Amino acid sequence: MHLLEAIRLALQSLWANKLKSGFSLVGVFIGVTFLIAVVSIVEGMNRYMTEKFANTLLGVNTFHLRRRPNINVGDTDEQQWRTWARRPRITYEDVEAVEQGITIPVVTAWESQDRATISYRTKVAKDVEVTGATERYFQIKDYKLSSGRPFTGQEVRAALPVAVMGWELADRLFEHRDPVGKEVTINGIPYRVVGVVEKQGNLFGLSLDNFVIMPATSPIKQVVNPPRVVDALIVKANSVPEMREAMLQAEAIMRSRRHLRPTQDNNFTLETSEGVLEFWGKISRVLFAALPGLVSISLVVGGIVIMNIMLMSVAERTREIGLRKSLGARRRDIMRQFVVESATLATVGAMFGVATGIVLAIVVAATTPLPAAVAPWSILVGVILGAGVGIVSGVYPASRAAKLDPIAALRHE
Repeated sequence: MHLLEAIRLALQSLWANKLKSGFSLVGVFIGVTFLIAVVSIVEGMNRYMTEKFANTLLGVNTFHLRRRPNINVGDTDEQQWRTWARRPRITYEDVEAVEQGITIPVVTAWESQDRATISYRTKVAKDVEVTGATERYFQIKDYKLSSGRPFTGQEVRAALPVAVMGWELADRLFEHRDPVGKEVTINGIPYRVVGVVEKQGNLFGLSLDNFVIMPATSPIKQVVNPPRVVDALIVKANSVPEMREAMLQAEAIMRSRRHLRPTQDNNFTLETSEGVLEFWGKISRVLFAALPGLVSISLVVGGIVIMNIMLMSVAERTREIGLRKSLGARRRDIMRQFVVESATLATVGAMFGVATGIVLAIVVAATTPLPAAVAPWSILVGVILGAGVGIVSGVYPASRAAKLDPIAALRHE
């Protein structure tokens, strides 16, 4: 019997016994669905963490000089928080010393942030992220403006009250009108809007467009930080090796300024996206390590069910097997028929599982902050696993069928 003929007969048998076949493929269906859905979410998270989370918050080839980590991953006890709170703040003098001391070609900017209420006429926006920064902040963050322009170095040096708004904030206050040239009020001080940043979207459901950026030297400095103090110096290099070299130079400058002995730990933080990505990498590796075990439970159960169904099928079709053998069918023909039928049953279940897993991934991505990206390799693995389970589960029932004596099988009632 040719393989295609065996598959055709297997499909006819499955179609003739729909309910039994449906119960048979449930285990494989659940296992493959779980495989596709979990892999899709983890793959989506990998891309999300690399392309958006770490790079949006920290930047590519970028490090931040801070008093303490801005993004805290892992468990941090109360003692660690107290240690961070006792650290000296990053001052203007620290920033200037590091900027002048780094010999690697880099781009630098200051940053200080807080939350504030912003108003325009009768419109009020509360809990807005307010940032005081220098002019190269826009270059480092790679912000594109939908209208207007970023503020200039001259405006920073002159401490002019100008502002660049995020897309969502501009939409809330001005309702689709161009805000460039208009004045908003922050803590009673008017700021002239000079630009609007293009829409950034959201990060785990949190908006990236609800912000306003002003010159670090403008009156906003009284809101975001104590006098002559900044939250961070942001340093961007052209490559990862240059960034690491710049970090070593910045660390040496800061340790020298703070008179730290070789045995003393840093009382400042040099933060990069690598730490965040490394933490997420550990989580994803644990998930991928646990995934085979979880999927195998469903596949083993599915295989056992398929084997039992196929044994029942052999018992029900004993006379058919005897008739085929009496007409010249060889043992390998009978063997092939039942193995192909078992493999086809499991493959159909796997295909339904792949389709359902993809739909679940799309639903998760559409209805939750979790991203999902279907990995092509997971689809191939799912189908192969399904077919493999079917083949393994069908070998014993097929062997039983092939060993039947044709005369005894024809007498079977």
